[in-house]
Amino acid sequence: MRADELRHRVDSARVARLATVRPDGRPHLVPVCFVLLGDVAYHAVDEKPKRHRQLRRLANIQATEHASLLIDEYYEDWSTLWWVRLDGHGRLVGDPAEEAAARAALAGKYSQYVQRPPGGPVIAVVVTRWSAWSAAGEAVDPAG
Repeated sequence: MRADELRHRVDSARVARLATVRPDGRPHLVPVCFVLLGDVAYHAVDEKPKRHRQLRRLANIQATEHASLLIDEYYEDWSTLWWVRLDGHGRLVGDPAEEAAARAALAGKYSQYVQRPPGGPVIAVVVTRWSAWSAAGEAVDPAG
């Protein structure tokens, strides 16, 4: 897969798994809606019901910046399986202009956010490394 194909798969994906690291080193994963703008992936905490008010992903990002997004497709035909992982540095977005741009991009990707915009904090993952795999045996070259 070429870099443009990888980016298309990531841009087209409806869900990713956000992985963060707890202060004690244990991983934490949660499915998220996201959008990729350049080399930064954004996720906003939305209004869907949550078990806890203090979300682990936010605490982890504040404690350690390690974050990854895993995007994949599963099919019964295993010869078509693939995944792309975006590794980087996570942070909570504090700049109002960046936050507004991220929220607008998320609403552009997810029609549900047009009616119910996510009102919670915005996480940015500055992507420093792309990794990918394809069962089809295609050469995977995240660098292009």
